[in-house]
Amino acid sequence: MKKEEPTTYDAFNVAPDPILWKDRKRILGMPISFTRYEIDTERLTTRIGFFRTTTNDILLYRILDLKLNRSLWQKLFGVGTIMLYTADQSDNQCPLINIKRPEKVRRFLSKIIEKERNDRRLIGRELFGVAGAGMTDIDGDGVPD
Repeated sequence: MKKEEPTTYDAFNVAPDPILWKDRKRILGMPISFTRYEIDTERLTTRIGFFRTTTNDILLYRILDLKLNRSLWQKLFGVGTIMLYTADQSDNQCPLINIKRPEKVRRFLSKIIEKERNDRRLIGRELFGVAGAGMTDIDGDGVPD
């Protein structure tokens, strides 16, 4: 009987997380742009561009607030823009522009963000320090001094 060698960890052979939601920025209600949004179990990924692509990941538990905006034209075409306010250093505001069924997506995002925070056992006090980035908490009591 042949003895099996221990397998090594292959960093490039990692299975991706399942995608829970995806959409594109829409023009006149049609998905014809090169801006794509995906949400998996841990992060929101934004890919912008065709020839030169910029990819940005935001961890879901770092999203602090959501805001839905819909103009008259967006209502007519069944789209809307969700503005995400995050504790991410590179992107503290991330718009999901002209997405389909924005109210359902906003509720879905809200639920999955709360679930991710609960899974990581984060409470508002831990996120408070990131939201007030300009202020420092010297004594560690959760209140900026």
